[in-house]
Amino acid sequence: MRKGRKAINRKMIRYPNERAVNFYGKQKALPDFCRAFALGEIMDNGLDYLLRYLLDEGNYTESIPKSHDDKWRLFHALVNIRKPKPISEDFLIQQDCLLKSLIAEKGITDIDDLEPVREGIYLWRGDITTLKVGAIVNAANSGMLGCFVPHHACIDNAIHTFAGVQLRLDCAEIMDMQGYQEPTGEAKITSAYNLPSNYILHTVGPIVSGNLTNEHIRLLSCCYRSCLDLAEKNKIESVAFCCISTGEFRFPNDEAATIAVNTVLDYMQSCHNVQRVVFNVFKEQDERIYDRILRQD
Repeated sequence: MRKGRKAINRKMIRYPNERAVNFYGKQKALPDFCRAFALGEIMDNGLDYLLRYLLDEGNYTESIPKSHDDKWRLFHALVNIRKPKPISEDFLIQQDCLLKSLIAEKGITDIDDLEPVREGIYLWRGDITTLKVGAIVNAANSGMLGCFVPHHACIDNAIHTFAGVQLRLDCAEIMDMQGYQEPTGEAKITSAYNLPSNYILHTVGPIVSGNLTNEHIRLLSCCYRSCLDLAEKNKIESVAFCCISTGEFRFPNDEAATIAVNTVLDYMQSCHNVQRVVFNVFKEQDERIYDRILRQD
């Protein structure tokens, strides 16, 4: 071991809140797009370069794995835990090539190819990081720096991972200028970097602990309105919303969908630039809920 290097015991490291995490996560098969990508020798060499850079930057002793799946897991973990700071242009070139290739391999969906449920309103179940639209909405936390937990299944993690390390630095600069954590119900806008969308609208939804209150309802509605305000201000024609505050933030799915639809429909009656809104869902349960609400008179 070279002097000054940090050993990673059993592939474990520490991320900002000092909990131990596993670089590789659960040993389950990766999606087909990862395996397909791994067949490209040139791209595989690019991934090796990215891993060497991140391991050297973090002063880790972990060696580069041999299997393509483990290389991706390691890269995913390293970018998840990396603090916001500048990085070399060579790294960005290699990273951008990697991420754009992965997204293309997954398959990009263009809003122009979707059928509206009603005028200007769309319902789509799929991976929001593959949606070509004016702006996608990220369900962020109040720190606004993305998810630091390697391989976490939240949308914040997915968006930051596939947008690239530039996004966390961008968010950090915005938050440094603001000087305080993002209040619940408000939003910020950034570039989408390597994602097919043009922008990302980051908003902090309410966390429901116990019974649902009128304040929870008001704040969730504010999330949608704040994102639409930013889209309108920046002349963004189409916006895709994820299911804000459901899941780990424990907002009931039915009530959250009702608030989302009502807020968006009300806003679109008087807006000028936002012409199309996609309600993006990942689970079949949410797809059924939104479909029922949207088809009501």
